[in-house]
Amino acid sequence: MSWLDDNPQIHNIRVATPDLNGQARGKRIPARYASKAEDGGVRLPLSSLNLDMWGEDIEGSPLVFESGDPDGIMRPTERGFVPMPWLDAPSALLPLSAYHEDGAPFGGDARHALANVVRRLETRGLSAVVATELEFYLVDDSGPELQVPPSPGTAKRRIGSEILSLQALDIWDAFFTDLYDGCEAMDIPADTAISEAGPGQFEINLMHQSDPLKAADDAWFFKLLVTGLARKHGFAASFMAKPYAQASGNGMHTHFSLIDGDGNNIFDDGTEQGSDALLHAVAGCLKALPGSGLIFAPHGPSYDRMVPGAHAPTSICWAYENRTAAIRVPGGNPRARRIEHRVAGGDVNPYLSLTAILGAAVNGLEDAEKPVAPITGNAYDISLPQIPTDWDDAIGAFESDHCVKRIFPDELVRNMAMTKRQEMRKLAELDRSEMLALYLDTV
Repeated sequence: MSWLDDNPQIHNIRVATPDLNGQARGKRIPARYASKAEDGGVRLPLSSLNLDMWGEDIEGSPLVFESGDPDGIMRPTERGFVPMPWLDAPSALLPLSAYHEDGAPFGGDARHALANVVRRLETRGLSAVVATELEFYLVDDSGPELQVPPSPGTAKRRIGSEILSLQALDIWDAFFTDLYDGCEAMDIPADTAISEAGPGQFEINLMHQSDPLKAADDAWFFKLLVTGLARKHGFAASFMAKPYAQASGNGMHTHFSLIDGDGNNIFDDGTEQGSDALLHAVAGCLKALPGSGLIFAPHGPSYDRMVPGAHAPTSICWAYENRTAAIRVPGGNPRARRIEHRVAGGDVNPYLSLTAILGAAVNGLEDAEKPVAPITGNAYDISLPQIPTDWDDAIGAFESDHCVKRIFPDELVRNMAMTKRQEMRKLAELDRSEMLALYLDTV
C-alpha cells in the first residue's frame, strides 16, 4: 500500500526538484494520477534545474537551444511523499532528482553532487553526521519599507534586538506552533527555537542526521515550510542573507562529524584538541573557502552580510570555541567532537552548501595536511586571508579553483557560473525595492 493510499485526504501533489538556487521547479498533478509519477517519474527539461532567480533560461546555456532543450527523467528520491501544511487544500510534495534518458544522473543536479560526496566518504569507510541551524526574519513587507510585523493582540511592533527573549517567542506562539506541527508532519527534526539579535529574527536548530541527503532535504523543506506558513499567517518570512542593512544577517551554520564503520567519531581522540582527522578536515575546509565562497554567498545581496563585525565570518581561519572564526570546533564532551562551518548565509541551496562543506572535509582527509594554527581573540581584528566579498570575484574563483573541481561536477560548475553572471547583469538594473521583491521570501 502506498503513502497516498494511507492519506486519502490528499487532493493534489507537487512533483518538484530544487534548481541551483534552491527554488522548487516542477508540476502540479491531481492525486488520482500521482502513482504514474511515483512509479515512472516525470519528464521535465534538464534546463529547469538551471534557471535564474527570475525563472528564466540561462542565455547561451548548452542545455537550451544548442541541445534542443531536451527532457530529463525526474525520478522520486528515497524521501517519498511529504505533506505541504502551508497550503489550504491537503497536498503533498514528491521530491525528484534528475536523470538523462539513458538513466545516468544529471551532472547539474545539486542533490546528485551531494550523493557523490557521500559515496567518497563511503569509500573511506566513513559516514557523516550533520546538523544545521537556520536563521530567518519574520517581516511585514506590505509597505515601502520592511518592518517587524505587528504583534498579534497588541498590534505593536517590537523593533529592538531581543537575543534569547522568551517573550519574543511567545508573541509568535501561533506561528511557531503551526511551524513545529508542520515539521512533525514533514519529518523535519526541528529542535530548539531562539530569538536572535535582529528585530523579528529567529533561529531553529534541526537535529543531527546520519544521512547528509536527508539533512539537506530537511533544510530545503524547512525553508519552504517557513516561508509558506508565514504568508498563511499574514506576513513574510525571509532567509535573505541580510534583509535589514543595520541588523544581523541570516546564516545557515552546519555542524558535522565523521563516523567510521564501528560507529566511532574519528574527530575524537579523547583530547580537547581532537584527532589528526579533525585537523585534516579543518585544513580541507579552509583550503576550499576561496573557491566555494559563491556557494555560501550565492546572490548579489548575500554580500551585504559578508562585512567585518556583522556576526558573519569574513576571514579564512579556524578556532576552538570562537564564533568569529569561519571554522569553529565547539567544546564539550570529546565524544561529540565536531566541526561547525559558519560561513553560509540563510539564502544558500542546502544541497550545494553541504556538498561544499563535506567535500572539502574529504579533500582534507585525502591530502592529510595540517591547518595553520587556530586563532584566538576577535578574527575581525587580525590580518588574515579573506573569503571573497565581491560577487564577481566569487564567481571567478568558483570556476577556476582546484578544490572546487574535486568536489563538484564540471557541468554543475559551468551551469552555476553562467547562472550567476546572468543574474549579476540583471540585478544591476534593479533598485532596492525591486531587489527585495525578488529575494525576500524566495530563497
